[in-house]
Order: sequence, then structure tokens, then C-alpha cells
Amino acid sequence: MTGEAAAPIIVSALFGEDDHRRLDAQRRAHFPVERNFLSAHLTLFHHLPPSVEGELRARLRSACGAPPPSATISGLHFLGRGVAWRVSSPGLEAIRAELATAFAGVLVPQDRAGWRPHVTIQNKVPPERARALHAELEAGFSPRPLAIAGLAAWWYRGGPWEPVAAYRFGGG
Repeated sequence: MTGEAAAPIIVSALFGEDDHRRLDAQRRAHFPVERNFLSAHLTLFHHLPPSVEGELRARLRSACGAPPPSATISGLHFLGRGVAWRVSSPGLEAIRAELATAFAGVLVPQDRAGWRPHVTIQNKVPPERARALHAELEAGFSPRPLAIAGLAAWWYRGGPWEPVAAYRFGGG
């Protein structure tokens, strides 16, 4: 086992360029700057053990051999001290369910719980600030497509995530 492999692994979906740019701009605008050391992301798993790295790579590569799943930003989710965009994607939910079944024996409670796909754009702010942003975004909201371009795995060491592997849908 390498030193890198000692860290837990996070799995996320990758967005298309335009959606990533837009969501990341919202995150930079609304997330407390001192806590914002990640770009906008959609987490599938929060903590997989490093021992599954090889199998995880193979499963992500295989899943990405298919066309990208369709997805929609379907609404807002009020987090109490933040705001997130809700994401609806039956195809991505199916991929996550297959991975959850494959890794069922090593999932932490957070990853065994029901998955509610979302992109957090604000967190750890006073509730009144979160309520104001939620109301502002809700006022002009209409569902819109979200491009899911791939899947990625990351080492987690408490700060910015470090890449393990990334795969694009369609085999790219």
C-alpha cells in the first residue's frame, strides 16, 4: 500500500464545462471564502476505504463506457445554514446503486443512508443569510438540464481533494 492509498476515497460526478463553470461561480459567490477549498461537486460516496481503489477504478471505467446519464437541476434544498441545488438523474442513481451494492460491505453509515444528489453552493453561514439566498434563487428558478460528463475518485486528507482517477462517459 502506498502512502497515497492510506487516505479514504471520495467518488463524485463530473459536470460538463459550462455547468461546472456556472456552479463553481455560484459556490465562490456564496460559500464562506475561508471554507471554500473545493470546486462545485456532486458527491456519490463520501468515504470508501483505500483497499477498494483497484476495483473502484475498474467499476468507474466500466460505468463510463456508456453514454452520459441525463440529469436535471430540479430544485433547491435548504440546508439550514446553506443552500444546495437538487439534482434528479435516474441514470446516475442507477450507477450509484450498482456501486453501493458492489461496495456494500465497506460503506460508512453516511454512504449507506439514502442518497439525495445535490450540489452545495452555500454552507456554514448564519441561517438568515441562507434563507435569503434560498428565497432569491427560488424566485427565479426553473428546472434546467445538467451535463454529467464523467465520474471521478479522490483522496481525502482533510483539505482539497487529490485526484485518484477520472473517467468521461462514452469511454473518453
